Amino acid sequence: MNTSSDQVKIMQRFYRWQAGIYDATRWAFLFGRQRLLHLLPHDEHFHFVEIGCGTGRNLRHLAGLRPTWQFTGIDVSPDMLRQARKATAAYSDRVNLLQIPYGTGISPLREPVDVILFSYSLTMFNPGWEAAIEQAWHDLRPGGIVAAVDFHDTPYTWFRNWMTANHVRMDRHLLPFFEKRFQPEVRQVHATFGLLWRYFLFVGKK
Repeated sequence: MNTSSDQVKIMQRFYRWQAGIYDATRWAFLFGRQRLLHLLPHDEHFHFVEIGCGTGRNLRHLAGLRPTWQFTGIDVSPDMLRQARKATAAYSDRVNLLQIPYGTGISPLREPVDVILFSYSLTMFNPGWEAAIEQAWHDLRPGGIVAAVDFHDTPYTWFRNWMTANHVRMDRHLLPFFEKRFQPEVRQVHATFGLLWRYFLFVGKK
């Protein structure tokens, strides 16, 4: 999910075997996703975009709650999008799924949108996380909302190295960039598992 073609291939290979077990295994790591969804605005008509939509978990949940919203999910993994199509099949008239890198400077979106979500995707954009956030700023309408939940940091070198081996960067690099680019409305950092790592939630306005 970034501007490097090599990195795109790495992500596609990584999720080729992960896609089928992703939702069954990630609940123990991906904290704060549901909390962030509840922090989103509740306007009647929104175009909601998720970058790195994975198996479609968030899209399915929101499509059930927001019957007047339109949704776009973007991911580079065909295997994850295959799962997402199954997950959102009941809402296929309102959910559009795209297999394309995000943050290349050429927007895959036809017009400015209302909300862009990054849910545990940006820490895997290495390189490319700055470009993805900048692209989100350009793709949002004035007053549009960016929302993110992701890994923040860890005090343990061995855990950081293990996460790096699994293509995840966690060294507090995302929050300062979000705060510089967007007007913060929600900024939270939470510890989990006895401070083994921390994750953040951010909601900002363009």
